[in-house]
Amino acid sequence: MLPAKLAKLALFAALLAPALAWGKASDRNQPMTIDSTNSDCNFSDDGRCRFSGNVVIVQGTMEIHADTADVIQKNGETERVLLTGKQATLKQQMDDGTWMNARADSLDYNVNSEVIVLTGNYNVESERGSNSGQRMVYNTRSGDMQSGGDGTRVRTVIQPKNKAPATQGDKK
Repeated sequence: MLPAKLAKLALFAALLAPALAWGKASDRNQPMTIDSTNSDCNFSDDGRCRFSGNVVIVQGTMEIHADTADVIQKNGETERVLLTGKQATLKQQMDDGTWMNARADSLDYNVNSEVIVLTGNYNVESERGSNSGQRMVYNTRSGDMQSGGDGTRVRTVIQPKNKAPATQGDKK
């Protein structure tokens, strides 16, 4: 009975892999390791698996740290992945070799729509720039991003395409 449960847990963890797909494509073909203090899983078609207590998820270049990670199944398929913490963090190398770092109180990924909603003091940084605020909706399929709209401020910093080194006259 125990090997069957372990096999189902491995399958459940594998279902998390495509759910966090905004970085390096080859990471999805790497083994995933989920470390936590506790796991509480229901392996039914409409089940939920909760990992809690210093959750660390590693797959290829992707590294996630969260207080809790909930994987929600519907009709035998992963429907949603919810990462929470003060703060949950995600670091991953992009296909172009640059790195993306994100943090928020909550990262909520809808597998079918491929949309991640970051809420609660979120910050996303890459070589291209950064975006921070209270709520961001990011479509991993299209690359579309919407921030704000809730009366709070959003800060976006766009880095120049070709950063020129500072000259002596630029220093103050």
